[in-house]
Amino acid sequence: MTITLPPDYQPKEKEPYMNPQMLEYFRQRLLAWKEEILQGAGETLHELQEEGGLQEPDIADRASAESEVALEMRTRDRERKLLSKISEAIARIDDGSYGYCEETGEPIGIKRLKARPIATLSIEAQERHERKERTQRDERE
Repeated sequence: MTITLPPDYQPKEKEPYMNPQMLEYFRQRLLAWKEEILQGAGETLHELQEEGGLQEPDIADRASAESEVALEMRTRDRERKLLSKISEAIARIDDGSYGYCEETGEPIGIKRLKARPIATLSIEAQERHERKERTQRDERE
């Protein structure tokens, strides 16, 4: 079953939570985000191949170029991890669990999902998780 969204569709709190239109909205957002990341990765690869290595004659220029490449590679590594989370979110849409907190089973909420479509925890569960992490970190120090 294919769902066509109106071009101006935005999920609203008053409509049934995670109805087919809403799920399609988030699927399209996630797919667009994934495509954007993949394009960026392709551009980075192309740029690195074009530069043919870091052949700057000046040591300061070479150091600067190496720093830029290292930063770009860290960014791409973060994006690679993000791609995995996007794929997991799409799988949750497919299995019907998207939009619900992994811990409580409660709705995550439209505002939170619009801000972070890969969210797996409600704001309350996320805050509990972060407090627990801080407490454990403080105990180790």
